[in-house]
Parts: sequence; structure tokens; C-alpha cells
Amino acid sequence: MNKRIIAPVALVAAGMFVLSACAGGAEEPAPAPEETTEEATEEEVVEEEAAPELSGTVLLDGSSTVGPFAEVAAELFQEETGVTVTVGISGTGGGFEKFCNGETDGSNASRDIKEEEAALCADNGIDYGRVTVANDALSVIVNQDNPVQCITTDQLNAIWNADSTLATWGEVDGLEMGDLAGEELVLYGPGTDSGTFDFFTEEINGESGNIRTDYNNIGEDDNQAVQGVSGGAGAMAFIPYSFYQENLDSVKGLAIDSGNGCVEPTVENLLAGDYTPLGRSLFMFPASAALERPEVLAFYEYVINNNDEIAGLAGLVALTDDQKTEQLDVVASLG
Repeated sequence: MNKRIIAPVALVAAGMFVLSACAGGAEEPAPAPEETTEEATEEEVVEEEAAPELSGTVLLDGSSTVGPFAEVAAELFQEETGVTVTVGISGTGGGFEKFCNGETDGSNASRDIKEEEAALCADNGIDYGRVTVANDALSVIVNQDNPVQCITTDQLNAIWNADSTLATWGEVDGLEMGDLAGEELVLYGPGTDSGTFDFFTEEINGESGNIRTDYNNIGEDDNQAVQGVSGGAGAMAFIPYSFYQENLDSVKGLAIDSGNGCVEPTVENLLAGDYTPLGRSLFMFPASAALERPEVLAFYEYVINNNDEIAGLAGLVALTDDQKTEQLDVVASLG
């Protein structure tokens, strides 16, 4: 950059020197205008202060709910910086297992880390932080022909808990099913490695893992639940809010009554804290050691600073402005 500025000045000075020699005793050329010198100095300062180019790879794994968010963030970040971000989907539990064994730089999770997972990290010397990256909820979905519009948490517990013997919709106390009363309950839910599984069973059935054994285990593929519910009159499933939003034309989401009346699964109710107990936050857990690498720190800062765009493209509910400020402070404290 200096050559582009200084070279023209040098040529002008040289030309003026030749003219001066020919003129024999003419005054020496005036110095280059100060503004040019100031401009050069300013450009040199910009060059010195420019951030170094990023490179390397960031390794992530974990939640299938956070997965689409992480994939969007990875693609946008890579386009802007050239850093490769790989996103695996092993479920929240599977992601923590890899993370706490030092196999990844960060773990994506749809629930908080469990005591036994934190203990594994501690045993292996993995220090970490928790960064909230989006707002989410679980949606309880049924077939569009199902007459139910709202369901209580007690009714959900009666249907889903490990001791449940309910076989048809008509057996659920308090529901007016009409012609569908004799319809068999066909249930779909994620596998045990899923943070969604842990969250639902804990909030509805009082204990993580408390669930009837005859439900259809869809693993990490929420699309299976949507397909099952849209094709079965007696089907029900619990899935992340984002997947429900993607399939509004094929399934129906139920309002939830936890004791204060029926509350629809909407962004407004979620952010207001009214959609209880199925409203939740989504997380990324970066390793403290990984954050010492500039590309990893830059990625997590990028996730918060560009949260609206990333969450929107991933179908999730973006952080509020206050949440963004809080989470940038969290990242800064970890890095």
C-alpha cells in the first residue's frame, strides 16, 4: 500500500528535480502536500490494526435441534472467514460424550449438561462454558383431524409416563373425542440420547427418562414424527418448535395448560415466559482451551452478533437484545 502512495510522490519529485537542474538555480521543489502524508500515515495505521486472517477448523457435535442453527452459522462464518466448521449430530447426550472426551471444540445441546457429563469433563480436564444461542420450545402435535385443541400437563403425563396403560384417546380423562374416542394412541418421540427426550420426560413426567416403552422411537429424525402424525388419526408426538413451524400444513400443534389456562405455542408466548413448562433455551458449550484459538473465539462471537439472521434461517426464535448482550459477556469471559 505504501508503494501506491509513495511512488507517485517520488515521480513528481524526480520530475521537479530535473526541471530545477535545467532552470539552473531555481527554487527547490515544495514538499508533498501534508494531506498526502497524513493519508499515508492513516492507511499505515489501518494496516497495522487490521485483524489477522483466520484459518483452521472448528469441530462441533451434539443436538439435532441445535444442528440446523449450527449448520447455518457454520456456512455463513465459513463464507466470511474461510474457516471450516464441521457440525455433527449425535444428539445432546452423544455430543457431550465426545466433547468431554476431548474430541470436539464445542457441544451443541437442547438441555443443560447433566451431573455425570460434567463429571466426565472434569475427569478429563475439559473446562467449558455455556452460551445460550436461541429460544425454543417443544410442541405437542396431533393429526389435523383430531378434535383436541388444548391439553393439560396432567393429561400428557397420563399418556406418556412409564406406568401408563392408556391405549385409546377415549381413555384420557377430560378429553372430548367424539368419533375418535376409540382411536388407538400411537406415540412418537426421540431417542434417549436426545436433549428433547430428556427435557420432555423431566418436565412432563417428573424425571428424565420416565416414559412408556411402547412409543415409537424416532432417534434424532423429527421428520419421522411429522410423517407418523400426519398419516395417523390417533398419533401424537413431541418435537422442537422449529420442526412444527416447518410443518404447519400437515400437523396440528396443541395449546398447553399447565394450570393457568391454554397457551398456544407462539413466539410471543415463548418470549413472555407463558408457554410453560415446555419453553426452553438452546445452548452451545465451547471448551475454554478451544477458545484460546482465534478462529474458535471468532465463531462464537459471530453466532451472537449475527443471531437474528442465523436463527431466522434455522427456523428458531432469536435471542432478545438483552440476551445477546449477556451472551457476548459470557463468551468474552471464557475467551
